[in-house]
Amino acid sequence: MTKLMKYSEAVKKFDPVLGLEVHVELGTATKMFDAAPNEFGGDPNTYITPTSIGLPGSLPTTNRTAVEYAIKIGLALNCQIAQTCRFARKNYFYPDLAKAYQISQSDEPIAFDGYVDVELDDGEIFRVNIERAHMEEDAGKNTHIGGEDGRIHGATYSLVDYNRSGVPLIEIVTRPIEGAGERAPEVAAKYVQTLRDIVRALGVSEARMERGNLRADVNVSLRDSADSPLGTRTETKNVNSFRGIDKAIRFEISRQAQVLSTGGTITQETRHYHAEDGTTSSGREKSDAEDYRYFPEPDLVPIVASREWVEELRANLPELPAIRRRRLREEWGYTDMEMRDVINAGAVDIIEDTVKAGASPAAARKWWMGELSRTAKESDVDLEELPITPAQVAELQKLVDDGKINDKLARQALEGVLAGEGDPAQVVADRGLEVVSDDGPLIEAVEAAMADNPDVVEKIRGGKMGAVGALIGPVMKATRGQADAKRVRELILERI
Repeated sequence: MTKLMKYSEAVKKFDPVLGLEVHVELGTATKMFDAAPNEFGGDPNTYITPTSIGLPGSLPTTNRTAVEYAIKIGLALNCQIAQTCRFARKNYFYPDLAKAYQISQSDEPIAFDGYVDVELDDGEIFRVNIERAHMEEDAGKNTHIGGEDGRIHGATYSLVDYNRSGVPLIEIVTRPIEGAGERAPEVAAKYVQTLRDIVRALGVSEARMERGNLRADVNVSLRDSADSPLGTRTETKNVNSFRGIDKAIRFEISRQAQVLSTGGTITQETRHYHAEDGTTSSGREKSDAEDYRYFPEPDLVPIVASREWVEELRANLPELPAIRRRRLREEWGYTDMEMRDVINAGAVDIIEDTVKAGASPAAARKWWMGELSRTAKESDVDLEELPITPAQVAELQKLVDDGKINDKLARQALEGVLAGEGDPAQVVADRGLEVVSDDGPLIEAVEAAMADNPDVVEKIRGGKMGAVGALIGPVMKATRGQADAKRVRELILERI
């Protein structure tokens, strides 16, 4: 079992430095260098052409839309856009790279020298500097049969699916992230979340981490103080959840701190992340860039991004997430803290959709940040994974606004929707939840409550209006919560 230093002690004793390499799969119709469809899933080795797997005689051609998407990402990350750039061959052999090299960019990335401002949970802004964002192709997928946890160790044989090979990628590489201290895991997770929100807003990627559309390689190193040289780093590969990024960094900081404190040294290596327990394990020693033997790709011409094209793309960028959130906060009338809670819960989009479907901003926030947030937390899922749509939430609120159900009954209807019983109106009808609007049954219940509680009636007659609640309660109980409390109050006061 790996020995760990307590995290709080580790960040007091050492200064953590991070580096993130985030891979974003672009949502183009075809692959980066050939006409094979760029689609998720499918039977193994069906979304391929001879170029996808590097058969002799096949030649790559550059996907113009992928280049356009790359420029848009660069602009959104405040990067400089290269007027000319070219592709290179990154040479290494692995079964999921049939050519034994990857077409990427080395010393001439399409975008460089940028930054992104990351808002943390408490509203603090942390700037992450971007070294480069370059274009490349994705590799295929290996499936190891017979090994533990699907890994190659102990496997009897391996299968390769090249459907993903050649999918357009943008790799976004940070400069060393310094000064985050104990908040380093939060900074990293929020940074990747910010990137996800940006590329989704640009419409260039679905950025679904569970599908691998967006994944992060997390570099962690420790040094004695902020003035000390950078330490030896490890690179935890292909982490595909925000929670995983946070946990992987915490684990590596605690592990490295323990090693260094006992006189050991850190091996520069890749590591695997294990989502089931938040640990990492050793992979292989990490090569430096020179070991990849980059050289210019001879089959592809350089990319020329004219200033006119770049400025046209800049002028047509959509509203970016940070600007949109400020606008929505003002439109919805939320306080800074309310909006921050919505952002931290990942609820901006679903609340906006709920408002568009007809609910007020206050009602939309009440449902998503109240009952539904608690349900998601209990089920350990994200809000958007709950089996209810913004339109259904808006419909539920409309039933309340129209007086057909009250808040208590609405919560029962919500339970039915989440249980798959249908839309809110159907659940209300099937469960018989609609508010009793006929005064006849209400009058009977009111008079019964007054007869059973003559002392309360006398208090009300004496001017103690707060005692009305003591009569409303029995009426609500008698009508199984389906009475309109406001109408019950009116009937009580009329009779007294």
